[in-house]
Amino acid sequence: MAFSIRQDVAQQIVEAVKDVCSYDINFINSKGIIFASTNSKRIGDFHEIGLKVIKTGETIEVSSDEGFMGTKPGVNIPFTYKGETCAVIGISGSPEEVRKYAYLAQKFTNLMLREHELDLHEHTQKTQLTHVIRSIIFHDYINADYLRDFLKRYATSLDTDYRTITVRLDSRYNPSNLSMIEHYIYHAFEMTGSPLYTFIYPNEYILFLEATKFSKCLYMFENLGEKHAPMLKIGIGNAVPLSHQHISYQSAKIAVNSLFSNESLAIFDSLDLEILLGNIPEDPIKLFLEKTAAKLTERDVKILKTYFSTSMSLKDTADLLFLHKNTLQYQLERIWKSTGYNPRDFRDATVLYIALKLLPRNE
Repeated sequence: MAFSIRQDVAQQIVEAVKDVCSYDINFINSKGIIFASTNSKRIGDFHEIGLKVIKTGETIEVSSDEGFMGTKPGVNIPFTYKGETCAVIGISGSPEEVRKYAYLAQKFTNLMLREHELDLHEHTQKTQLTHVIRSIIFHDYINADYLRDFLKRYATSLDTDYRTITVRLDSRYNPSNLSMIEHYIYHAFEMTGSPLYTFIYPNEYILFLEATKFSKCLYMFENLGEKHAPMLKIGIGNAVPLSHQHISYQSAKIAVNSLFSNESLAIFDSLDLEILLGNIPEDPIKLFLEKTAAKLTERDVKILKTYFSTSMSLKDTADLLFLHKNTLQYQLERIWKSTGYNPRDFRDATVLYIALKLLPRNE
């Protein structure tokens, strides 16, 4: 199949060249028809000299006293791409004046087409990458030949262990410069050396990172999360073969859901109770919190978090909160009366502890 220049690309070229020289420029196809021009009235006209240039492969100049069908004075040069004469570039005007611009248009066309091909190639690769990543994390069907080509291109295999890292943009925040936030996310991805990343609508950025590289790259995501908290939440899934990244993706989502409002990163491997809590739907959580934590004040939450962080030690909690032990006991009794759950009782304390773990998801 013969190569042909797309009309929209040709139109961009003629308009760009005219900005430089101010002369009208035409692109003529292999049938002698003008298909792009800075003079819109000439698009679709037959160009006799243009067809002759296509057939001979030679430049033809037309002076003002010569007459050819659909042809004005000017220079008409063949445009050859990959060894094939596929179009003619015509520039209207005195040959002596426009000759240099005709050759400029020829060189410019070469550059534009190469750039267009690179953009198209890059777009094709990104489309393939997104398709494969989505198919893997959602456990969808994927054509075997398509997958084989993907694995070869990225020099990996389905048996290589990866971790799925998800960076979630919190929908409650509307960044004034989303493109800048995306730049930081993609920069962190690129710094890992893994090309296997994409965006999943509406608010997730996904990276497949080789498990062996994880420990060296962790600080990048810690820095990313700290710098853009609370806007970004980062979850790191468990290490499994590439073919099972749907499992790692699910564990990464659980890790994100386990985060307190003031936290920005969680690793699935370090979770325990959070594995269960991160999978509870929002409606049951809302009902549970209405029953257990609805009457807790901010001060109550701070006291309980400190109390649980010290394994329910009255002395250590009082020291950390700069309270007298008796005052702390009074505060815990007050929480018991207001909620119906006694922080000093193991079972009741467990209920309050879980409530605190779930509370940030509804703040």
